[in-house]
Amino acid sequence: MIRTAAPPRATGPGAAPDLGVTPDPEGAPDLGVTPDPGAAPDPESPSDSTAESGDRHASPLHVGIIMDGNGRWAQRRGLPRLAGHRAGARTVRRIVSAAPRHGIGVLTLYAFSSDNWRRPALEVRHLMSLLRTHLRSETRRCAEEGVRITVIGRRDRLDPALVREIEASEKATRDGGTLHLQLAVDYSAREAILRAAQAMAAHALTHALTRTRTRTRTRESDADAQTDAGDADTGDADNQADAGDATSDAFRTHLSRALHLDAPVPDVDLVIRTGGEQRLSDFLLWESAYAELVFTPRAWPDFDEDDLGSALADFARRDRRFGGLAPAAGSPWPSTDEA
Repeated sequence: MIRTAAPPRATGPGAAPDLGVTPDPEGAPDLGVTPDPGAAPDPESPSDSTAESGDRHASPLHVGIIMDGNGRWAQRRGLPRLAGHRAGARTVRRIVSAAPRHGIGVLTLYAFSSDNWRRPALEVRHLMSLLRTHLRSETRRCAEEGVRITVIGRRDRLDPALVREIEASEKATRDGGTLHLQLAVDYSAREAILRAAQAMAAHALTHALTRTRTRTRTRESDADAQTDAGDADTGDADNQADAGDATSDAFRTHLSRALHLDAPVPDVDLVIRTGGEQRLSDFLLWESAYAELVFTPRAWPDFDEDDLGSALADFARRDRRFGGLAPAAGSPWPSTDEA
């Protein structure tokens, strides 16, 4: 089901956006993952209904966010597009801090698509520099708050200095158990699926050749004529085993490896796209097969914890049957009179 969120909230005509590259240490307090139980209530904290949006979910959620609208946000304010990307980076910090409070276990953020290489070279350089700076400045905080960082996507086209920063962040945060933060960089879902399919086919071919060589050596070393008939049956079983290896779980393993993950992550439960567009743009296509979709016109720099809570509350109201049927009235079993 597709749902469009409420339109943007009005802002004061005299309010000027904060354009600092790094957060102001004297500004708003950092939203920690574990609030101080003895602290006084924060009048700016989200409402109870928003803060408890994650409590209705039986297990941690996987939420993917297409962070769109940075450039348009800046242009509407007469600012360069780069200012929008800097503002969007600050939103990332707020949402990452808020996510565990809303029952999110995996948060995947679409930072840079493979198609984004088509953008002006100056903008691409700025985005890559911003990503490197963000990783360097946030890794320690993420490690302290139990946030594990992984970067999915291609790395062969990234600057070696950025790749080293990615690897350092992943190593420093690998034990994080509060939230798994995935940053999709130079990412294309279709390309990742293609690489996984190629790897799976190569794996099956290697095993088939190994079995063939083993059977050949067995035949050559066995003088019993009846062995040949037995080997024919064994060959059929081996062929069936090869076909059985082509399972969804096996493919997920190959897909994880193509994305530089050490193990598959849960499927996506909810995809949120900011900025008003209503498409997936080659984002987590395999993992989002049964994901719910929420599109909001609010640009990413304006997206806040209340917006996240609203999207999750919308998600919680939806009836997810994964292709099955809802139980018939008065019965624990699904209705049988529906197609």
